[in-house]
Amino acid sequence: RKEFAIDKDKKVRRATVYLSGLGSSELYLNGVKVGDHVLSPGLTDYDKHVLYVTQDVTSQLAQGTNAIGIMLGNGRYHAPRSQPGTRDFGYPKVKLQLNVDYQDGSHFSLVSDESWKLSVNGPIRANNEYDGEEYDARMELAGWNRAGFDDSNWEPAQAVGAPAGALSAQMAEPLRVTAWLRPIGVKQLKPGVYIYDMGQNLVGWCRLHVAGPKGTQVTLRHAETLQPDGSLYIANLRGAKATDVYTLKGGGPEVWEPRFTYHGFRYVEVAGFPGEPTLAAIEGRVVHDDMDRAGEFTSSNDLLNKIHHNMFWGIRGNYRSIP
Repeated sequence: RKEFAIDKDKKVRRATVYLSGLGSSELYLNGVKVGDHVLSPGLTDYDKHVLYVTQDVTSQLAQGTNAIGIMLGNGRYHAPRSQPGTRDFGYPKVKLQLNVDYQDGSHFSLVSDESWKLSVNGPIRANNEYDGEEYDARMELAGWNRAGFDDSNWEPAQAVGAPAGALSAQMAEPLRVTAWLRPIGVKQLKPGVYIYDMGQNLVGWCRLHVAGPKGTQVTLRHAETLQPDGSLYIANLRGAKATDVYTLKGGGPEVWEPRFTYHGFRYVEVAGFPGEPTLAAIEGRVVHDDMDRAGEFTSSNDLLNKIHHNMFWGIRGNYRSIP
């Protein structure tokens, strides 16, 4: 995080931010997320190619003191797994530049440097694109991305070496949440464990709606198919846990979804939910490169229509920066 001042005596004409946050990042300005990208920037071979994204933030700036905040996830950049073939390029890191153009022709720039403050004591306790995300809502830092937050216990950011790849603008469509699905059914597998059927194999994650005592842990495990006994079939996951864990802060209804992981799934095993979950307890969030749909297909043959439907969902689910 970093606080900075906008001249109160000048009018801002344009403000543009350039950000490369590896492996994945979310940018906030005065407490509000900038843009609607997810798992940003796009996936690359970081030894060859590193992407940055550009956002217009003119409307989010305030006269006087402002605060900028960045959340960093591991993504495919820092992949702390022992699986053969998994590459690890280093710890998460960020490069940012904010350019502010005033109406009188003067300029102001803010860059990421050692004057920024950082903390690893936030609510995201673990994140990995194979294994899922662990989030402890009791550790949320209220107001961390707003001006006036007390960051005296945070440590100074360190300047580190850049990735080996060439830095260039992301020219592809970003990943976004493009649709959501409600489950079509839920069954109790055993006491405290429920299997949700989303009705469609999708790529993305779940949004959880829950209320319960502080410290309650809800686990969401994802799979594409089921065993004959109705439990998840996970042999094809090859060791990936595909599991998200949410710890409640208590005090009322809570809504949560992960930021720095994604899953391919139709079925979701929900365990630890306080009480008996209803169909409304989860929603499926469909995530892929937000490309325009180029065409439609329908015919008098139901099998051909289903084949096309499956092709469409298979292709959209696998569009993540690289076709």
